[in-house]
Amino acid sequence: MKTEFVDVNETRKNVRVEIPQDVVAAEIDRVARDYSRRAKIPGFRPGKAPARVIKQRFKDQILHDVAHDLIPRERGVEAVDTPDVRDVTLEEGQPLTFTASFDTVPSFDPGELSTIALNRPRVDIAEEAVDGALQRLRERSARFEPIEGRGLDHGDTAVVDLERRDASGKPDSHHDVPIELGAKANPPGFDEQLLGLTAGATKSFTVHFPEDYPIGELANSDMSYTVAVKGLKRRVLPELDDEFAKDLGVESLDALRARVREDLEHEARHAAERDVRGELMKQLATRLPFDAPDSLVEREVDRRVEEFAHRLMDQQIDPRQAGIDWNAFRESQHEVARESVAAALVLQEVTRRERIDVTGDEVDREVERYAERTGRTTAAVRAALEKEGGLSRVAAGLRREKSIDFVMSRATIAGNS
Repeated sequence: MKTEFVDVNETRKNVRVEIPQDVVAAEIDRVARDYSRRAKIPGFRPGKAPARVIKQRFKDQILHDVAHDLIPRERGVEAVDTPDVRDVTLEEGQPLTFTASFDTVPSFDPGELSTIALNRPRVDIAEEAVDGALQRLRERSARFEPIEGRGLDHGDTAVVDLERRDASGKPDSHHDVPIELGAKANPPGFDEQLLGLTAGATKSFTVHFPEDYPIGELANSDMSYTVAVKGLKRRVLPELDDEFAKDLGVESLDALRARVREDLEHEARHAAERDVRGELMKQLATRLPFDAPDSLVEREVDRRVEEFAHRLMDQQIDPRQAGIDWNAFRESQHEVARESVAAALVLQEVTRRERIDVTGDEVDREVERYAERTGRTTAAVRAALEKEGGLSRVAAGLRREKSIDFVMSRATIAGNS
């Protein structure tokens, strides 16, 4: 086999490969036999399709497999993604020649870790924060009482039958809709039209949505509404006293305030730790001495786009109907994806140089912790992970955490918690 390497840049490589005819034939026969055992070819029983049919049907896959396997490891080169195979020449009785382009990550020095300087924010919970959290508890415990003897005012809730029409005139009706005056989701100018209405009242009006309205299809448009008020109610907050605390399972208001402060401090410490780790990864990214490989950046962009789409679906929003310019969104993710990949590569190099790894016992303990959190048996969780190939992901996650902890232990961290 003849190979000729060309360094496109520090991470992108081209290799021109020429494989002798006898090696080509033997390798293709071997791979074809493997495909033949697994492939379902119309008109042939499993494993009975002629070799020429298999070679014809799976030619591209076979070439990609061969290209990936033929990158010489003795050159210290390993592809981080499937090579891009082109300029393929394959004729009967002739050598196979092709060019494979691929990304790789060379070894590099991540630098002295003790020169990483981080600042851990001080955790200091102000009384105003505790008061705010107690107020939110009151609001969640609020009850509603019917309104009598007056019309709607700010903060009240109206139960209405509502019909709306856009410029096309097509009606869209909803019944028994609760509308709180002052809610952020209400259309601009909508609340003012309802002020003073009493139960039994009906009112028709038009709302204009401004050009900068965040929902694109409504921006710079008019919507006509007809609202029939069926009932009025107001939200009543409980008094902030010992009885309120007891309703929440705490013996006194002082004890509730102490517990709220403790919860806020716990959240603040976690937020501070996330900030420190985020800054750590930013600094690690700057230590990559070459541009992050494009294939890894695109893979990270794909992951971020998929994650965002899943978040939309979790909110019962169809990503295809969300009015999002997905090409623009992908483009907006490239810079942060490039930084994320750079930081991960530097961390991987630290992991390799320091020989950081995880044991089978550590993986077992992590599986047990996950089983406890999800209320499942350890055996069931392990079986599911083994079926999905998830144990390697568990190990990779633990290895990454150990590597971050190692770097944090070497870094200079100012501040206190």
